[in-house]
Amino acid sequence: MRTALVIGTGLIGTSAALALQSRGVLVHLADHDPEQARTAAALGAGTDEAPAGPVDLAIVAVPPAHVASTLADAMRRGTARAYLDVASVKAGPRRELEALGLDLSAYIGTHPMSGKERSGPLAATADLFEGRPWVLTPTRETETEVLNLALELVALCRAVPVVMDADAHDRAVALVSHMPHLVSSMVAARLENAEETAVRLCGQGIRDVTRIAASDPRMWIDILSANPGPVADLLADVAADLDETVQALRSLQSSDEAKRQDGAFGIETVLRRGNAGQVRVPGKHGSAPTAYETVAVLISDQPGQLARIFADAGMAGVNIEDVRIEHATGQQAGVVQLLVDPKVAPALAGALRDRGWSLRQ
Repeated sequence: MRTALVIGTGLIGTSAALALQSRGVLVHLADHDPEQARTAAALGAGTDEAPAGPVDLAIVAVPPAHVASTLADAMRRGTARAYLDVASVKAGPRRELEALGLDLSAYIGTHPMSGKERSGPLAATADLFEGRPWVLTPTRETETEVLNLALELVALCRAVPVVMDADAHDRAVALVSHMPHLVSSMVAARLENAEETAVRLCGQGIRDVTRIAASDPRMWIDILSANPGPVADLLADVAADLDETVQALRSLQSSDEAKRQDGAFGIETVLRRGNAGQVRVPGKHGSAPTAYETVAVLISDQPGQLARIFADAGMAGVNIEDVRIEHATGQQAGVVQLLVDPKVAPALAGALRDRGWSLRQ
């Protein structure tokens, strides 16, 4: 691939452009808002000048509702040898393109499973897709050259290709992305009118659960409008679980010992089902989940503290698998949770103490 056209310079489009540009591909940028394309160009994502002729690959990075019309326009103008989109739903846009009577042999639907709470070109990074799944949904019509160009794009963005059927993809993202986002928003909504004294007690648990609720509602309306059925089915199942959990909690309030035991069993059941589901979430680099041990280090909110911890861990010969930060309410301090292989946790704890760090038990 030597040339590409990115249509839509938001987070995903600009991130893909940055990755391609950094690896020697000449990227042209287009957007319905020329100022946004100029911003992406200023960030080094390519040029906002129109290509002189057809490019190798056109990447359509617009909201799902506009994918079909944008692709149809690009195809009719012959802007590229191959076309793909990166929308978070796949079956709907393809059916719309089929209804328009277009030759879809030069098109493939794709979806990089990566993103942020923030949108727009200023949130984009060239490494956004590294190590992340990138779904490809070829059909029997898809030309081999088109599939190969899509695979080359995934490789240049250092993502991991996953081939799926379009409808299966939409059911999957409803489960692992769309439904969780709505549940996160519902939990966060409980905080809107909560007493300030309660909100000040927020810890890492509530931050983890509500993090994705910070995303742009307009973007999510576009996404959910394109995949409402599967998401509604999943939420109906969640609602049934909620009803059973509420009944179990009510039983725990009973003065009748048998009812309390039934209530405890109901709560234990939902918690154990949660355990069973959570362990299926892929671990680092998409591998099987790994149980890590946490070494919790107290830090002050000063420049260079995290760098010092990582440097000291490196001097101890310990690889940090993951890191989490919990800020102390009302104080310029917090706790850094270093997740490491259980076999090296004692050595890391000892090394950090020797270097003057305070650890939380």
